[in-house]
Amino acid sequence: MVAEDQTEAMSDPFWKTKSLEELSPKQWEELCDGCGKCCLAKLEEEDSGELHWTSIACRLFDQRTCRCADYANRLRAVPDCVGLTPETVRSITWLPSTCAYRLVAEGKDLFWWHHLVSGSRETVHEAGISIRGRVTALEDEMEEVEDYFDHVLEGEP
Repeated sequence: MVAEDQTEAMSDPFWKTKSLEELSPKQWEELCDGCGKCCLAKLEEEDSGELHWTSIACRLFDQRTCRCADYANRLRAVPDCVGLTPETVRSITWLPSTCAYRLVAEGKDLFWWHHLVSGSRETVHEAGISIRGRVTALEDEMEEVEDYFDHVLEGEP
């Protein structure tokens, strides 16, 4: 009898054979590339809907690891934190173009720097995809809405 892990290793990787809805909870979490871009504050123009990325991260963002410092409780601790689901992945317009969830939803393959392809969680940082070292402030440091405008980026980081 072939173990499940061995069978999976001999076949195509899960992100090529399963839809987002078919992923196990473990596979869902493994799919995150750890770039941290979804933890950045984004500004949306009311009239046009145009999105502006900022270099301001959520107050729970750990700049060293590019991960949430309290992932298990993030949705309770940060009211505007968006929990990703297959439904939200398909409806959120601000997911980064490099986001593994978005890529899988669109039927695309993962990039070479994704840890499931490269074998290392550092390649997302080494390739310059993550926001490690690019955060200029945390949301809880912003006193006024206008403070965000000093941190607007030219485009998607």
